Amino acid sequence: MFNRTNLLIVAIALLGAGLGLFAGQWFEHVHEHAPTVPDGVHVLKLGDQRAELSLTDIDGRTRRLSEWDGKLVVINFWATWCSPCREEMPLLDQTRARFADKNLEVLGIAIDDRDAVRDFLKIRPVQYPILNSNSDSARDDPSLLFGDTRSVLPYSVLIGRDGKLLAQHAGSFSEDGLMQWLQPHLRD
Repeated sequence: MFNRTNLLIVAIALLGAGLGLFAGQWFEHVHEHAPTVPDGVHVLKLGDQRAELSLTDIDGRTRRLSEWDGKLVVINFWATWCSPCREEMPLLDQTRARFADKNLEVLGIAIDDRDAVRDFLKIRPVQYPILNSNSDSARDDPSLLFGDTRSVLPYSVLIGRDGKLLAQHAGSFSEDGLMQWLQPHLRD
């Protein structure tokens, strides 16, 4: 039977559970919307001139982003262990081929081990260039530089023909979503 002591214990337990749920939701909300950017790291915003990066391709050659100046460039940050990244790659490859006449280029930057990337691309090749960034430091993460303050993969940015940052997108694209994102910037 329930007496006052038992009821008090149940009430305190329910109150504790409720407060625990509330605290969990609050901390998740704060973490999700409060990006952490290391001191001294400049994060690009829409309209900023793209940063110059020098990264290696999967064969170990140094490549610079300036190689693609004058083109509309989708930079897609991805990793071999990221399932949405892997699923999105064929769409990016098809889109690059579809809009090649509009001077569109897709550039993949793998946030991963170069050997893992090379092995993955042997099984699932793409026609667009893949560069590698396996930085151990958040300060040196190129996706952070381009606005990925929440460390979301895949993460894409659109660089205009003039080198300015036109758009940012966290998460994977659907075909319609990618077309809506690109359409305002495509021209002959």
